Amino acid sequence: MSENLCQIPAGTPVLITGATGFTGIELTRKLVAAGLAVSCLARKSSDLSPLNGLDIQWFRGDVFDETVIAEAVKGQEYVFHLAAAFRDAKSSEKDYWNVHVKSTQLIVNEVLKNPEFKRYIHISTIGVHGHIENPPATEEYPFSPGDGYQRTKLEAEQWLNSFAAKNDLPYTIIRPAAIYGPGDRRLVKLFKMALKPYFLLLGKGKCMYHLVHVDDLTNTFIVAATHPAAQGETFISGSNEPIAIAEIGRIVAEHFGKPFKILRLPIGPFFLAGDICEAICKPLGIEPPIYRRRVAFYSKDRNFDVSKMRDVLGYSPRHANREGIIETASSYAEKGWLKP
Repeated sequence: MSENLCQIPAGTPVLITGATGFTGIELTRKLVAAGLAVSCLARKSSDLSPLNGLDIQWFRGDVFDETVIAEAVKGQEYVFHLAAAFRDAKSSEKDYWNVHVKSTQLIVNEVLKNPEFKRYIHISTIGVHGHIENPPATEEYPFSPGDGYQRTKLEAEQWLNSFAAKNDLPYTIIRPAAIYGPGDRRLVKLFKMALKPYFLLLGKGKCMYHLVHVDDLTNTFIVAATHPAAQGETFISGSNEPIAIAEIGRIVAEHFGKPFKILRLPIGPFFLAGDICEAICKPLGIEPPIYRRRVAFYSKDRNFDVSKMRDVLGYSPRHANREGIIETASSYAEKGWLKP
């Protein structure tokens, strides 16, 4: 990141929630490097080792704990709220609500107590829009959340906008596309599949996917924190264009010199299998080997218009899809996560 992207003065107190996640680690490193007085909130079970050696004040506890939030937010001039609930079989609707909605309410009410507070950066998800029937989707595209994670992300956004309409709250909402980059495991399974004799696709859809490199995403957070035109606005953060899942597989296979053949199967039986697995596994707190959301991945298109990010914030993505995918695939191979 070029240093001039961060317009927050050195020494300014800032708080990051979700700092030990993939995106949080990247943002924290950038803000520490910019000379800010960085505080981070992490669960007591979180691994802090990726941020060892950095000048950080740590607050430990749940992001929906009123006492912890009051202590962590006090005196901060910027808050980057990245914390998100784990998306697994053990997470309930209440878990999602606590981490996404209750935490937002607690943080926002605390920041209003500080007359020096500058801006609250709220991280949501493009998942609030669901399947994009008429691409590309802008920030105003209809909402269609498909699960508890997305529903509570949307509820947090709507509460925030409603609250801000009645209170003098400096804030910006960012909806990231699918976050990826070296060090993250989001695309490991997909890349592994690209190196098999056949690349499996379910159904007949285009299966468009919209990525955002973690470097571009965190740069968007930083620019939005001080840009005057970002006040009260929502921005989709993503690469310049979407990419078909099959094209991702082709890029990975070609990079490692492997043949690439697509095998398409009917999607209906997989939806049925997912429903059965979820019905059996979820009551037992077991992660299903297959579930509806993963199958639905192949039936939905994610195709977004990022022109508002470019035109209003003045930020253009620095990572093209092809180069970012190759960079990430190479890092997977170096870590032993991918064996070409």
